[in-house]
Amino acid sequence: MDLASLIGLVVCLILVLFGIVAGHSFGVVLDFMDLNSALITFGGAFCCILASNTMSDFLAGLKAIKLIFKNSEINTPDIIKKIIDLSNVARKEGLLSLEEAAGDLDDAFLKKGILLIVDGTDPELVRGIMETEMVSIDERHKKKIGFWSDLGAMGPAWGMIGTLIGLVNMLNAMDDPGAIGPAMAVALITTLYGSLLANWICTPTSAKLKVRNEEEMMGKQIIIEGLLSIQAGENPRVIEEKLKSFLNPTDKATMEAAAGGEQDG
Repeated sequence: MDLASLIGLVVCLILVLFGIVAGHSFGVVLDFMDLNSALITFGGAFCCILASNTMSDFLAGLKAIKLIFKNSEINTPDIIKKIIDLSNVARKEGLLSLEEAAGDLDDAFLKKGILLIVDGTDPELVRGIMETEMVSIDERHKKKIGFWSDLGAMGPAWGMIGTLIGLVNMLNAMDDPGAIGPAMAVALITTLYGSLLANWICTPTSAKLKVRNEEEMMGKQIIIEGLLSIQAGENPRVIEEKLKSFLNPTDKATMEAAAGGEQDG
């Protein structure tokens, strides 16, 4: 589980609750719960997003929130290590030997690239096929990212709609002092709900999905460059140095330290 997402969202909620109850009893939280405000803000925001998407895209977008709580499955140093191992196999036994090695791989994208190489596909065509698939995956991911970005924009907008409704009701009830308070509560709480939806849920979810997508795209770009280098017959050491340029300094140092440890062993 990605503890950063879980801790961040939970602590945000705790801080909001602390701000509400500070100097009051916990029962004051009930004053911030209003069904009409929730229906206007959350109902309006989600229904607008539903109207903007197909039902399947809407449901897929909702389910995408689960991804922010999962640890990333992309291990860039491990991808590079697999490619280096494959390059050593190809250098010693030839490109055709990669077909057998591909059977032990779990990465469908990497396996597809290897099979294209084994079939003798032209390098430019290999790049074209794999980059097309990468773009397709990127577009699917961006739909889910856009879902949460759009929902984050709808939250404050519908909060403002609720605020206007509350103010109209309040002005219409100026001759009834008992109705002014509830109408004003709806006016203010809808704005609060809209801000919470956008800044507590939607923006962090969209940002984390974007990070996950960038990690995956970088991993696939490494695979493409690595496989084309293997197909070109480049030295495994050269391929390793080329692919390590994709890594951040921390991962690069860790990978080099691990390689040094294996050599010492």
